[in-house]
Amino acid sequence: MRRRIVAVTALVVGLAAAGCQSDRSRTELSVTSAAQPPEAAPTVVADELDVPWGIALLPDGGAVIAERDSGTIRRLQPNGDVSEVGEVPDVAARGESGLLGLAVSPTYTSDQTIFAYLTTGEDNRVVAVRYDGHSLGEPVPILTGIPAGSIHDGGRIAFGPDGKLYVTTGEAGDRPLAQDLTSLGGKILRINPDGTIPPDNPMSGSPVWSSGHRNVQGITWDDAGRLWATEFGANTWDEVNLIRPGANYGWPEVEGQAGEADFVDPVVQWPTDEASPSGVAFLDGSLWVAALRGERLWRIPVGGDGSLGEPQSLFAGEYGRLRTVVATPDGALWFSTSNRDGRGSPADSDDRIFAVRPSA
Repeated sequence: MRRRIVAVTALVVGLAAAGCQSDRSRTELSVTSAAQPPEAAPTVVADELDVPWGIALLPDGGAVIAERDSGTIRRLQPNGDVSEVGEVPDVAARGESGLLGLAVSPTYTSDQTIFAYLTTGEDNRVVAVRYDGHSLGEPVPILTGIPAGSIHDGGRIAFGPDGKLYVTTGEAGDRPLAQDLTSLGGKILRINPDGTIPPDNPMSGSPVWSSGHRNVQGITWDDAGRLWATEFGANTWDEVNLIRPGANYGWPEVEGQAGEADFVDPVVQWPTDEASPSGVAFLDGSLWVAALRGERLWRIPVGGDGSLGEPQSLFAGEYGRLRTVVATPDGALWFSTSNRDGRGSPADSDDRIFAVRPSA
């Protein structure tokens, strides 16, 4: 099946550069409102998609796209064509689970390998798959035994500046798992591309990089190499966290900023109806966060010292639920909708990927 999509044009969103605040405590307050910067209509990159969850860029300027419920990987060609590559076997989609995150090997030109996070009938796992540009090879599991459920499944995977593969997991509805260091649930994990454990991880022989997470669906690194993560709260606060190796982020003992010595507070928190933050990307000195329930794109300026400016809300309510954000090498942002999962507005039930180019 092939689809022709609308070519990406160099649209510019006229965002005023927000100054980073010197008083870091201000950025650690709850975000209940933000100035609306000027907006311009993004361009459609791909349409007629079915819950596009993972998007990973290929060296040729194209991308691979994971559809959660069908378990299908699609290829976006540099010329704008979209075609089906194939289905990943053993995907057991239910609720929030299925075929989730994708990552392209940093050495793809030589090893032609992509990585996928998926739900099976037994667990969540990460697999390596050979992709030669035409068809998928047999998946090879490199990390298994991640708790799976119909909720709180995590699922984002990404290679860090250190060449390691980072994996976000949820506690699958079993809250104590987030504090259990013997469980892979409710964690950010760090592994080598072959699935082995890096010797400099916080705990010897363990892939756990950080703990105390409810459901992390977004990770990214800024220009200084700092790791940021977005996390779904329960009933009160959604979060952006600055991740430190070995740190505990509190769930389920705390939600949002609690000021308790044993846990690391989020640097930004929102009421859940303004966020439900999924994907996140870093571009042009800002974090860009896709909000599901909040149905908007958040921009958070990041200073050179890691201090944060005031979050700004873009496109609120215009495209429905937003799932994934990717920064492209040519300075554009891609973001995907997630309306065909039954929770979006019927008027926005056609899942699409959009492109927009922030101003400097």
